[in-house]
Amino acid sequence: MSDHSHKLAPEDFIRLKVKAELRKRLRGVRKTTPIEACMERSAAIVSALEAHPSVQNAKSVALFWPIVTRHEVDLRPLDASLRARGARVAYPTIDPESGVMSFRFVDDTSHLEEKGYGFMEPSAEAPPAEALDAIVVPAIAVDPAGHRIGYGAGYYDRTLPRYAPPAVTLIVAYDWQLVAEVPIVETDVACDWVVTDKRIIEARLA
Repeated sequence: MSDHSHKLAPEDFIRLKVKAELRKRLRGVRKTTPIEACMERSAAIVSALEAHPSVQNAKSVALFWPIVTRHEVDLRPLDASLRARGARVAYPTIDPESGVMSFRFVDDTSHLEEKGYGFMEPSAEAPPAEALDAIVVPAIAVDPAGHRIGYGAGYYDRTLPRYAPPAVTLIVAYDWQLVAEVPIVETDVACDWVVTDKRIIEARLA
C-alpha cells in the first residue's frame, strides 16, 4: 500500500485494504492453478480477442508478455496472429528515471528484456507507440464494470488515459478472477471490455 495511505479518506483507506486482500488471495489462487489449465484458458481468451471487432480491425495493438511463473494470461499466440495479418504490436515499458510507463512497438519479441521490474520490456531504441487502436490489459481481479486489481503500482491507471480514447481497452482474466465488485478509489481507471475464457462483457453497459 502507498506511503500516502494515511492521507486518504477513511472510506478510501478501507477500499485499499480490501483491494490488497483480494490481490493477495487471488494471486495465491492463480499461482496454484495448474499451468496446463492456465494455457487452456489463455487459448480461449486469445480466440475471443481475435474475434473481437476492436482487435480484429486494429492496425496497432498493445499486449503484455506473460510472466509465466505467475501464471499470467499468455497472449503470445495473439502476438503471432496480429503480426501475420500486418498489425503492429506494442509492449509496455517503464522509464527508469521518471517511472512513467508507455508503450513501444516491437518488431521482434526476442528483443524483449527484463529490466528490473519483473516483466519483459522493449528496448529503449524501440519506436514509441504515439497512438494505439487497442490495448490489452492484465489483471489479478476484474469486475463487470471494467475495474481491475493489478499488482498495486498503478502503472496502467496512470498510462491508459494518455491513449484511451481513441484506443479501446480490454482487460483479460481467467473467468474465476471475475468478482462482483472491485473497490475503487479516484485514481482507478475503468476499461471498455472484460474478456475471460468464458465470457465477453461490455463494461460500459454493466
